[in-house]
Amino acid sequence: MTGALHDLSARELIAGYRAKRLSPVEVTQSVLDHVGRWEPRLQATWLLRPEAALEQARAAEARWTRGEPLGPLDGVPTTIKENIATRGDPMPAGTAATDLRPAAVDAPPAARLKEAGAVILAKTTMPDYGMLSSGLSSFHVLARNPWDLSRTPGGSSAGAGAAAAAGYGPLHIGTDIGGSLRLPAAWCGIFTLKPSLGRIPIDPPYMGRAAGPMTRTVADAALMMAPLSLADARDSMSLPPEAIDWSGFDVGVEHLRGLRIGLLLDAGCGLAVEPEIRAAVEHAARLFERAGAIVEPMQPFMTQTMLDGMDHLWRMRSRVDMNALRPDQRAKVLPYIRQWADSAEGFSGEHVFRAFSQFHATRVAAVAACAGYDYVISPTAPNLPAAAEAPSPTNDPLRPLEHIGFTVPFNMSEQPAASINCGYSSGGLPIGLQIAGRRFDDLGVLKVSRAFEQIRDPQRPWPEPPRD
Repeated sequence: MTGALHDLSARELIAGYRAKRLSPVEVTQSVLDHVGRWEPRLQATWLLRPEAALEQARAAEARWTRGEPLGPLDGVPTTIKENIATRGDPMPAGTAATDLRPAAVDAPPAARLKEAGAVILAKTTMPDYGMLSSGLSSFHVLARNPWDLSRTPGGSSAGAGAAAAAGYGPLHIGTDIGGSLRLPAAWCGIFTLKPSLGRIPIDPPYMGRAAGPMTRTVADAALMMAPLSLADARDSMSLPPEAIDWSGFDVGVEHLRGLRIGLLLDAGCGLAVEPEIRAAVEHAARLFERAGAIVEPMQPFMTQTMLDGMDHLWRMRSRVDMNALRPDQRAKVLPYIRQWADSAEGFSGEHVFRAFSQFHATRVAAVAACAGYDYVISPTAPNLPAAAEAPSPTNDPLRPLEHIGFTVPFNMSEQPAASINCGYSSGGLPIGLQIAGRRFDDLGVLKVSRAFEQIRDPQRPWPEPPRD
C-alpha cells in the first residue's frame, strides 16, 4: 500500500483499517487537507463540514478498534450529490430559486451509505435543476475540471465528477437521467455505473432517473453497489431485491473471450464525434478484439426526432415548474434555463404528446439494436469538455442536448451503462468509453469494465492542485 492517504482506494482503506495499519481519523484529515488545497480552484463541494466528518471518523475508528465495523464502507471518506437528500440539510437543486428548508429524512442512497459507515465529507455541486451538462449554477460557485480548470467537469453530477478525479476521497455518488453520471465521468477520467432503473432505490423516482457510484476504480464502484442496491420501499420503481455477489466483478481478462460486442460510433443524432474521441474508442475496440471478444460495427438507432422529442417534453416540464415559482424566484433561475423552458410556450397538446412518445420510441429502438450483442461500446460523449462557463457544449438553449445521443437511450431502455476512461486528447483531456449491457446485467457491465481496466493503456497520473 503506497501513496498519499487521500489517493488510496476504498478497498485499500478497508484493508488498512482491518489490519490496524491505517486510521480513519488520519485518512479523513488527509482528505480534508487535500480538499483544502484544491477547493478554492475547483469548487466541487457544498456543505463541506470538516468537524462533522472528523467526528464520524473518530466513531469509525472506535468501531474498528473494537473489531466491530458498522458496514462495508466504515470510515471511508465519501461525498453525496446535492440533490440526494440528507437529513437536516437543505436541498437547493443547484438553483438560487429554491427556498431552503432542511430535509426531514435521508434519501435511500444517503441512508444506505450512512448505514454502511461511510464518512460523509460534503455534498457536491450541480447546475440549476440538474438540467445542464456543466457546473454552471445560480446557487453554487462555478465548478471546474481538475484536468484543465478552464473546462467544465460536465454535469449534472459536476462536483462529484470533479471531486473523484481530484482525490476528494475514493467514493462519490451522483444521479443520471440522460447522462449526468457518465458525462462528468468521461470528461473527468473516472469510472461510473448508471445501473438498471430501480437497481439503486432513489426518492423521488422518475422515468429514466438513476443514482450511481462515481469512483476512480471499478472495484470501488462494486464495493458501493452492495449497500446502495439494498431495498427501500420509498422507490415505487425499484427492482425486487436480488442477491447479487457484487464482489464477483473481477473475473479476469479471459472473461472477454467470445463475447459479442457491438461498436457504436455514430449516435444517429446530435454532435458529430470528434476525431480524437473516435480514434480512442476504435483503439479500445481493438483491445477488446485482442482479448478474444467479437466486435461488430453497429448502425445508429437513435434519431434526431427522438432526441428532440425528449428535449421538448423536458422543456414543457420545466416550463410548468418555472410557472409555479414566485416572480422573485423565477428571476433567480439561470437565463439559459429560463429561455429553454419558455421556448415550450407555443407547444400544442398534440406536440407535447408526440414529444412524450419519443421516450418509448427510444426505449424500443435501443433494446432492439442491442439484442444481438452481449454488450455495446461507444463514446460516452461525442465531444471533449466545453469551457467551464458554458451551460452546454452548443451554448444554445434551443439545441441543448446534442451531446447526449450516446447516453440518453440507456436511461430510457433502463439498461446499465458505465463510463470508463479509454485515452486522452492531444491536450491531455480524458476520453470516456461507454459500456452498456442488457437490462438487469449490472454485474456483467462491471465485469467487462474491470476486464477493460486491465487491458487499456497505462493511465496518466491524477491531476494535482495548482501551486500558487
